[in-house]
Amino acid sequence: MIADSKNASSDLHWFAMRVTYRREMAVKDMLDAEQVESFVPMHKVVRQQGGRKHWMMEPVVHNLLFVHSSKEWLQQFKARVPHLQYMTMRDGEKTVPIVVPEDQMQRFMEVSKTYDEQLLFLDPNGLDLARGTRVRIHGGVFDGMEGIFMKVAGKRNRRVVIAIKNVIAVALAYVAPDFIEVLE
Repeated sequence: MIADSKNASSDLHWFAMRVTYRREMAVKDMLDAEQVESFVPMHKVVRQQGGRKHWMMEPVVHNLLFVHSSKEWLQQFKARVPHLQYMTMRDGEKTVPIVVPEDQMQRFMEVSKTYDEQLLFLDPNGLDLARGTRVRIHGGVFDGMEGIFMKVAGKRNRRVVIAIKNVIAVALAYVAPDFIEVLE
């Protein structure tokens, strides 16, 4: 990140952010111009334009953006972009910004960037992740991914779920049991 070259890479964190009025792609473009890493989970959809159907990429969840920066730099950037807000959670008696651990964010981005049509993006607060089993996938597109093997409402088979606590979860397409290693 050139815009914040004074900060060591250990000062960088993934912040979960809300962007009002569906401006997530505009804010992502602003961050790209500042050479700051950011991520918007996208998926392919079919839209009709001028009587023809086209495949388009659009955000999975509008108004959701992840920013990889130092908190100090992000505060300065936020001061210039009033429609950018921290996603927060309760920590005891105070409210704190949601910071996503690096390894969790990398797994989430790797899965999301496959654009697999069978990926399900879910509200993690509606899932009981404690009831699932920690697993690792061996082989296929999701080789090396770790997550929770569990039943997802409305789906016949159990799926591997990768979740970012209090933000979003993604359920992978059906994975054959032969490719799953149970972790302790």
